[in-house]
Amino acid sequence: MTAQAPISLLVCALGGEGGGVLSEWLMDVARAAGYAAQSTSIPGVAQRTGATTYYIEVFPVPLAQLGSRWPVFSLSPVPGALDALVSSELLETVRQVGNGMSSPERTLVISSSSRALTTQERMQMADGRLDSAELLRIVQGFSREHHVYDMAALAKEAGTVVSAVMLGAIAGSSLFPFRREDYEKVVGAGDGAGALASLRGFAAAYERVHAPRQWLRDAGLEATAAPGAQEATDWPAPVRQLATLGVQRMLEYQGPEYAALYTARLRSVLAAERQADPAGRHDFAITREMARWLALWMAFDDIVRVAWLKGRAARWQRVRREVKAGEGDLLRVWDHFKPGVPEFAALLPAALARRLTAWDRARVARGAAPWALPLKVGTHSVFGMLSLRFLAGLKWLRPRGSRYALEQALIERWLGGVLAAAQRDWRLGHEIAQCGRLIKGYGATNERGKDNLLHVLEHLAPRGEPAEAAAAVRAAREAALADDAGKALDAALQQHGAPPRPVKAVPVRWVRRPRGLPAAKES
Repeated sequence: MTAQAPISLLVCALGGEGGGVLSEWLMDVARAAGYAAQSTSIPGVAQRTGATTYYIEVFPVPLAQLGSRWPVFSLSPVPGALDALVSSELLETVRQVGNGMSSPERTLVISSSSRALTTQERMQMADGRLDSAELLRIVQGFSREHHVYDMAALAKEAGTVVSAVMLGAIAGSSLFPFRREDYEKVVGAGDGAGALASLRGFAAAYERVHAPRQWLRDAGLEATAAPGAQEATDWPAPVRQLATLGVQRMLEYQGPEYAALYTARLRSVLAAERQADPAGRHDFAITREMARWLALWMAFDDIVRVAWLKGRAARWQRVRREVKAGEGDLLRVWDHFKPGVPEFAALLPAALARRLTAWDRARVARGAAPWALPLKVGTHSVFGMLSLRFLAGLKWLRPRGSRYALEQALIERWLGGVLAAAQRDWRLGHEIAQCGRLIKGYGATNERGKDNLLHVLEHLAPRGEPAEAAAAVRAAREAALADDAGKALDAALQQHGAPPRPVKAVPVRWVRRPRGLPAAKES
């Protein structure tokens, strides 16, 4: 886009979704903001044989600066020369991509992930639905930037129609040179509950699209890269979305330096996969898996993150919607916490953390329960919210804590295992990358997953031929995910010749018999 060329947008909506209203809204916003614009529409043949499309062009220079000049607009979109494509249904988005409308170098694609099944899909005796994951990959491969989410769910939650949600997404993308207030003034011009519902849907979609872009802007990924971070467009198309989301998560979790660490780790995986699969026949599947599971592991849950999640304004708004609280209703929210020694020790240096953990273990060995601090915080109150904000502000302590050091060391072991395995065989590297799925939950579940992963890395990944090792790793991973008790994993380890997992000692707690309860009779 240049200042001498109109900004082009193609809107695709199914029947009854308010596509015409959306087109009128955009024209009203353009006029109110002082810009020249034009809108045309092409009706679809029927509900699912083609959407009604609306083509909008906006000249990005205010009319006040054009004087007597007037821009020349096109009546129809030109394939490959479209700046943005917005669609309310995923298959319709792919249909337009197939028509050549979306360009990987130019087009921003905003699409709903929801589906309205075609007649052909419904006619199948079995499950005739098209694979949504495959449709999404097509969108990813043919867009400069894409945002795919469930517009129908947002509209239902807000009590409005999809057109309001689509408008919020367009506004959040900063496609046109209009302010948010310009959009909201037009949407809220009506009276009654309908206008308020439309504004709610608009706001939800605006934040859904605008927030990720703002994170990237703060990280410098839209212009000059932040230290250690690379532009999102540098990633191969199959990896781009997950890598971008991973960077966003790291920025939110710890900041630019942590995002740069994530990027550097993922870059090393990409380089290794390119060596293992120079032709790219597997669509960078190893890097895609690592982008997902590495982001989840690096953003491990601790008391700082829990406090941040519970103190967000979006969470308060969600609670109000769930309980259907009105504008004049009084709402009180109590959050219950029970942090124990592991949570406090996580933020302490290793030496202090070891002392605190040893003290708690000694208590447990004497038959006492693990120490914990039950808390009941009224997050509706000023004191309660300030308490959460104080805890959330302690993330500067996180890199100095014992758990941070431990998690980073374990991540490096897993990352090293993936890189070494990819050098031996692509399939083996892919299987070990997918072992990131073992790291989930918190507490004992999280610890068990990490122990299982280390056992697989140490005893199964290096064994025998690469194909044999890949099969063993896959079998162990699937067994571990299928059975939390670990019996299936032990069987899989034994089947592939790996030593059993070490048995962890569990203290026996003796409980005093309550008074009045008769002693058990000896048989």
